[in-house]
Amino acid sequence: MGDAMAGISKLTAVQIRNAKHGQKLEDGGGLRFVGAKVGGNWIFRYSLKGKRREMGLGSFPSVSLSDARAEREKWSAVVRDGKDPIQERQRIMDETARESVAAQAVPTFAEMVDIAFEARKARLRRDGEAGRWLSPLRLYVIPAIGNMPVTDITQTHIHAALKPIWRKMHPTAVKAIQRTRIVLTHARLSQFDVDPMICDAAEMMLGFVNHRKKPIPATPWKDVPDLYRRIAPDRSTHLVLRFAILTAMRSNAIRKARYEEVEGDVWTVPAERMKGSEADASNFRVPLSAAALEVIEATRELTGGSGFIFPSPCRGGKNPVSDVAVSKVLNVLGEAGRLHGFRTSFRTWAQDTEAASYDVAETALGHIVGNKVERSYARSDLLERRRFLMQRWADFVTMSDAKVVQFSR
Repeated sequence: MGDAMAGISKLTAVQIRNAKHGQKLEDGGGLRFVGAKVGGNWIFRYSLKGKRREMGLGSFPSVSLSDARAEREKWSAVVRDGKDPIQERQRIMDETARESVAAQAVPTFAEMVDIAFEARKARLRRDGEAGRWLSPLRLYVIPAIGNMPVTDITQTHIHAALKPIWRKMHPTAVKAIQRTRIVLTHARLSQFDVDPMICDAAEMMLGFVNHRKKPIPATPWKDVPDLYRRIAPDRSTHLVLRFAILTAMRSNAIRKARYEEVEGDVWTVPAERMKGSEADASNFRVPLSAAALEVIEATRELTGGSGFIFPSPCRGGKNPVSDVAVSKVLNVLGEAGRLHGFRTSFRTWAQDTEAASYDVAETALGHIVGNKVERSYARSDLLERRRFLMQRWADFVTMSDAKVVQFSR
């Protein structure tokens, strides 16, 4: 019918193929072709309630001239009915999407966890290989509701799953409910009939907890030299404590340290053993004091100088020494402070004695200093200034700074 009307279907296939980039060709009835470097684009122009609008109909040659004319007739009829073609097309697309989702089998919560994690893991360190993101869900939520379809889960189910740990293990329970919310939000955005707000309702049902985070016990910095003296200088599980004191690094970085990571007086900790987001994680250089180098030399006699610097006594040294083994040494020594607490000891010493500026002391701990903009310009890791600081700390720890002056009679 449209082709029979005057001024309609003016274009030919040859004109379409020969159209230049940016050239506009009118077929009539609101159908326009805009040439491109390769092919071109179809546009349907129409007026509705006094407003001029344009709707894309696809690109040539995927959409042929006859296809574009058929689309023009289809959407012209919609305009004559007083409807907006753009809104009508979106409505049809939404209905199709809903029908497609409805045809899918509703996933269980456990299946939805896997789907959400797969979409999210690129944001996690090493693609979430350590399993820490999934751990609260696998331990406390999936055992309770993992087999339930996500559309059947209510706040009552989440409340029942987390009630046993809500007050006893509050930080873990909070992580569990936060990640449950992420999973349900992913399900909602995937067009499943799920309301992530049930997590908020469950949290309200669980009640407020005035949780106070307990800091990791730390040895007072003035007591560190005495502790260092009591640590055996010829046992691997003891030497790891000396190295931890002298470097002020985290347990994971120290226990898994390898000889090939040490070059001269610099130990380079790989990014995967540094704490931080994927965007900020990078290899971290640690300047080693004379005392720290002595610790490494002492371990060479015990290990042969290859593999882990602090290997586990079990399994032939194929694994690094464990946190449990290190904690046992501290317990035997009667020390309340923990390995991670040596970082606090070092930082408090630097603060109380004004041994270094804030930036140097924080960088020595591997902390991120400044916001992203500041870090994009200030890129130095302050290695030389940290080398001086760590030697001062080692001198204090080993009592090398206690100079004795003898007078002749």
